Amino acid sequence: MADRYGAAMDDSAATAIEAPFVADRIAVRPEWIDSNGHMNVAYYVRAFDLAFDEIYERLGLGSETLKAVGASTFAAEMHITYQREVLEGDPLRITTQLLGFDAKRAHYIQCMYHAREGYLAATNEWLILYIDMTRRRVGTMPEALQQRMARVLEAHAGLPLPPEAGRRISLSNRPAR
Repeated sequence: MADRYGAAMDDSAATAIEAPFVADRIAVRPEWIDSNGHMNVAYYVRAFDLAFDEIYERLGLGSETLKAVGASTFAAEMHITYQREVLEGDPLRITTQLLGFDAKRAHYIQCMYHAREGYLAATNEWLILYIDMTRRRVGTMPEALQQRMARVLEAHAGLPLPPEAGRRISLSNRPAR
């Protein structure tokens, strides 16, 4: 298992690390629109997840690699903030920043922007677990993956931290205007 993972990680380690990762091939689909005429809350999660599909390939966590080593990732916790609505057909630009990780977990924040107009539409903060699918329990990332994640964290360390990172739900949380 480690050899397959190690080989996959060696291939991806040669590529430059984006800071942040950017996924910009997603647009608001007609079936994502609700009775208010804008993207339904559930589809924000879908769009963020689609962005992760792209980013995971760049991290060395693509579905084929994970399947080959009997691993996966599961979301353990997330926190979404809705900033401004997006409408049918709007192009999206989603950034993903690694905030921290250990051998079993990773902490990310994603920011969704309207790709043409540039405004922040939403954020999503995730705690993601590395799963050993042979046991369907939290497992330890192979050393090669941990080394790759360390390089990503180093590349992302200089990025500004979005103010939404680490927020909790509270009536006293008011965005600065």
